[in-house]
Amino acid sequence: MYYIGVDLGTSAVKLLLMEGSGKIANVVSREYPLYFPHPGWSEQKPEDWYEQTMAGMEELLQGFDRSQVAGISFGGQMHGLVILDSQDNVIRPAILWNDGRTSVENDYLNNVIGRETLSAYTANISFTGFTASKLLWVKKNEPENFARIEKIMLPKDYLAYKLTGVHCTDVSDASGMLLFDVKNRCWSKQMCEICSVKESQLARIYESYEAVGCVLPAIAGKLGIPQTVKVAAGAGDNAAAAVGTGTVGEGMCNISLGTSGTIFISSEHFSVDKHNALHAFAHADGHYHLMGCMLSAASCNKWWMDEIIGTKEYAKEQAAIGKLGENHVFFLPYLMGERSPHNDPDARGTFIGMTMDTTRADMTQAVLEGVAFALRDSFEVAKSLGIKIERTKICGGGAKSPLWKKIIANVMNIKVDVIESEEGPGYGGAMLAAVACGEYASVKEAAEKLVKVVDTVDPDPALALKYETRYQQFKQIYPTVKELFPILK
Repeated sequence: MYYIGVDLGTSAVKLLLMEGSGKIANVVSREYPLYFPHPGWSEQKPEDWYEQTMAGMEELLQGFDRSQVAGISFGGQMHGLVILDSQDNVIRPAILWNDGRTSVENDYLNNVIGRETLSAYTANISFTGFTASKLLWVKKNEPENFARIEKIMLPKDYLAYKLTGVHCTDVSDASGMLLFDVKNRCWSKQMCEICSVKESQLARIYESYEAVGCVLPAIAGKLGIPQTVKVAAGAGDNAAAAVGTGTVGEGMCNISLGTSGTIFISSEHFSVDKHNALHAFAHADGHYHLMGCMLSAASCNKWWMDEIIGTKEYAKEQAAIGKLGENHVFFLPYLMGERSPHNDPDARGTFIGMTMDTTRADMTQAVLEGVAFALRDSFEVAKSLGIKIERTKICGGGAKSPLWKKIIANVMNIKVDVIESEEGPGYGGAMLAAVACGEYASVKEAAEKLVKVVDTVDPDPALALKYETRYQQFKQIYPTVKELFPILK
């Protein structure tokens, strides 16, 4: 049988066809526009997601026996606000995870409602990208749109709704809305009241590996697949990537170097960082996880290469990088503000330390190192909780760079395991579909049988020591310049 994993990303939807054995049969990608109506704003049209997903599925299945498709599931960009009216029409473009417009609403939630109250209700505090603050922004700035809301959705859930007609979400994605009681895996009545949301406007909650229904007859007919194809709820992109890298169970770790960057630590038990610097979310395996998320990771390197120095020769630029751990240039990777651990939408990208002998390669190296240092900021929070991590999986577009993996291993001073499939959320989505269809008894069983480590990057003690010195310097930069960022707007 075949299982389709849909990775609904920020720049493109990536679709993966997986055999029941775990073998990847085909992968296709379809891009769609990203809109920035004002500085710091970030939007997309949900209709574009659906259109390109359907076109991508048609392309994905060409040359394959479509009667053997058994299940579909998702890994999706989190936190985005999708709102529909009573006629199932999209009311306004989706406000995305990396949108920074809600600083006023974010401050209201954290400082008026209060961080302790939010943490008690949801296990998290408000971050600018979270869905609750977006709802408050729409209520204040677009009251006519707010009054029309019939259904509130997350990005991947819009696709599930279009495919099945079922208004659904999963526990991992819902965890990032600030409307969800993570510990008890249900909607928070208190947060609904605070945000003027009726629970009837919110979706029914499923575990990520549960089937929400089958594809609609019209969808089956259009794609030439059976009407019995099950659609599983899926997961937020990071939880789906964790499944796809086998990061399930107690104390497992995954680092994702995608558009955003995350450090993801799975746990069989619920826990909360008392400072709420890390997100405490439900995991797609039926348990929980802690996660640090930076808003710009591989996108920093893409910005530097494409927009600043004007090249697509990523590997060639990295080949010019010489001595690691000795760079005198530092880069703060806060191009879209920052989430973990600073929670500062005003933060901006910053180079510091340049001199007359600074080279292009030094600047490129600083970008790669800056992302690694910022990830370590969240890693340090996890260590302060007594969590011991000696190794991590890695995925995302940035993980294709051998140099970046070496930098990560030595900045973190842990082993970095490279897996056979680097498809992350798409592969995780396909695995969740296989579990929903009974191909595997549990997410953990699927991970144990399908995910294979093919290489390990070990830290070098001497280089790790050099990077320890550089990290101690790096972590002083943000506190020193943070007061400047609001002035520079």
